[in-house]
Amino acid sequence: MAEHLSRLLADLQEDQVIETVKERLATGEPAIGIIDELQKGMELVGQKYQAQEYYLSELIMSADIFKTATALMGDAFKASNDKIGKIVLGTVYEDIHDIGKDIVAIVLSCNGIEVIDLGVSVPIESFVEAVRQHKPEFVGLSCLLTTAYDNMKATVAALDASGLHEGRKILIGGGPVDETTRDYVNADAFCKNAQEAADMVKKILGVK
Repeated sequence: MAEHLSRLLADLQEDQVIETVKERLATGEPAIGIIDELQKGMELVGQKYQAQEYYLSELIMSADIFKTATALMGDAFKASNDKIGKIVLGTVYEDIHDIGKDIVAIVLSCNGIEVIDLGVSVPIESFVEAVRQHKPEFVGLSCLLTTAYDNMKATVAALDASGLHEGRKILIGGGPVDETTRDYVNADAFCKNAQEAADMVKKILGVK
């Protein structure tokens, strides 16, 4: 079943994805499991994109299907867990990619993390202001463009300079991001996918 839903999304079968999600929600299946399978479908889309089987239009279409499918869940995943923590999340300045960030936001929400999503191409000062205002335990920085690494580094530096890094963890992620990037931008941790981000956050918070 899981492979079936993931494959439907990877094949851009919108009507079948929506029908399958509706059917499984109707049986009372937890939303978080369904979202995990949809995420795997998006990972398959990413693989097709890297292999040049898909292009930008297919990426956009897959993201629209994903958002439509998760929207069907309404408050099902938002209310599935008591809030155990908070994260300020956004794609760094001069990078407008939101697919990965949106998946992370949904998966974190499913795991009881309150997400303050700042959107894409977020100015450095907006991250600083949001952290100061919301006082989260975590800050999540995303990017898909290697050219945005310097803005990611500058964002971390600004949080350091304002004293807002102290007492919280800065997590980074995105297609080209790895441990070398984490070291370059001086973040606390690198998460290769949304579920890893959720697992790491829960581990840091001491929640199983």
